[in-house]
Amino acid sequence: MRHLTAHSDVHDARHGVPIDRKALVEAFPSSFLGMMIQEPALLGARRGDRSDTFFQHLATIGALQALIEHCLPGRRCEQALSTIVNHDDRAAMVCALSALCVAADDFVAVGDEDGWIILPPRQFIQPAQWSLLEVNAGEEIAGALYTT
Repeated sequence: MRHLTAHSDVHDARHGVPIDRKALVEAFPSSFLGMMIQEPALLGARRGDRSDTFFQHLATIGALQALIEHCLPGRRCEQALSTIVNHDDRAAMVCALSALCVAADDFVAVGDEDGWIILPPRQFIQPAQWSLLEVNAGEEIAGALYTT
């Protein structure tokens, strides 16, 4: 991270839960994507393919495109997101989506002073997943669940 901030033009952080003085965010593709699925266990994902399975499902049903259109009204991807098949390319796309949500100032985050994981905007998190977030946050220090 130090190398990136030293050798690039990264703007200062303006969002409510920065992990650095620069606008860098922590992304976890499986968590980000899983929040958008009502019953992720029904997809039969395993540890080694979870993020790929979630990505393909959400791309196929149009949820990822809907997120992009939410954050960038009037914009669409030139290429169907379901055509992204490489694991690393999919992970990079989810990282970009996480950053896009922060840039649009519409995201949920979980964490504390040691760091924050960026999740989709509240309206994209499925009710069952939101309930789990609230339960887990209730077991942590106040403020562990952040919404914009």
